[in-house]
Amino acid sequence: MRKFCRNGLWLRLFCSSFVFAAGCANTKPTISIKGPDRSEEQETPAPSKVEESDGRRETIDEGRGTTESPKKSEPLWLKTVKQDLAKWPDRLWDDTKTTFTRPDNITAMLLAGGASIAMHQDADEEIADYFDEYHKLHNWKDESLNVIGSPTTHFAANSVWYFLSVQNQDNLNKERAWTMGTALTITVLTTAALKTARNNERPNGKDRAWPSGHTSSSFTVAAVLDEFYGPKVGIPAYAVASLGAYRMMDTGDHWGSDVVFGATLGWVVGHTVAGKHKKLEIAGFKVVPYMPITEESAIGIGLVKKF
Repeated sequence: MRKFCRNGLWLRLFCSSFVFAAGCANTKPTISIKGPDRSEEQETPAPSKVEESDGRRETIDEGRGTTESPKKSEPLWLKTVKQDLAKWPDRLWDDTKTTFTRPDNITAMLLAGGASIAMHQDADEEIADYFDEYHKLHNWKDESLNVIGSPTTHFAANSVWYFLSVQNQDNLNKERAWTMGTALTITVLTTAALKTARNNERPNGKDRAWPSGHTSSSFTVAAVLDEFYGPKVGIPAYAVASLGAYRMMDTGDHWGSDVVFGATLGWVVGHTVAGKHKKLEIAGFKVVPYMPITEESAIGIGLVKKF
């Protein structure tokens, strides 16, 4: 009985303290101000005070019991990504028009299309029969080339390249990664449209054969790298893309005509888009216009390099 009373006393005290605290929170503190005759008192709210906690400035109004904190600014990388995304649709459209309206590109695509039609008559069957008899890629070789040549892998690697460049505030590599992403997008959308329109059967019985998406995407990557970094990077990239194209025929995923047109499409898109946005360089130096301020008018070029 004594224990029950003690527990009841503590419970009442605990509840009373909450009621008291709630009442204090809702009570307006007042300041007594006496008039000239000191016979009347006026109540005015207490002034607000400013507190600093955890490096953050907060204004607390005692009358209202509210806290106002300054808005946090967006991270720099998020601002950069938003700006690039806002400009991307226009850039994608402009690069697409540039790619498919150039006379030399139109000629290359028409020749590749004609070769595909010619190959599909007899050559495709002969090539498929050869690879069916002399199938060479198995197990990990087959799967490795399939992953390396996949558009999904290319977009994933390019995203890592872009976000690392943004994080490090490396504008040159950010621009190159953005250019690669634009070229890949144009290639994948064009390939998907042509596959849907043609919708022919593959050697393995599946549909949507022409052109080869793995091949077009791989050759886009190789062409962009070749434009930006020259043959030292471009030649190995083309070699890997060619192995991926070989794998498409060796496994029966595509006809020879699918690979020929896919490689041409990737080469055209990659070189056009990257060439359009590539900054002219000589031995690693950027070439910029130079106009000295002199009495006589003059114009020239300057070489700039960041160390």
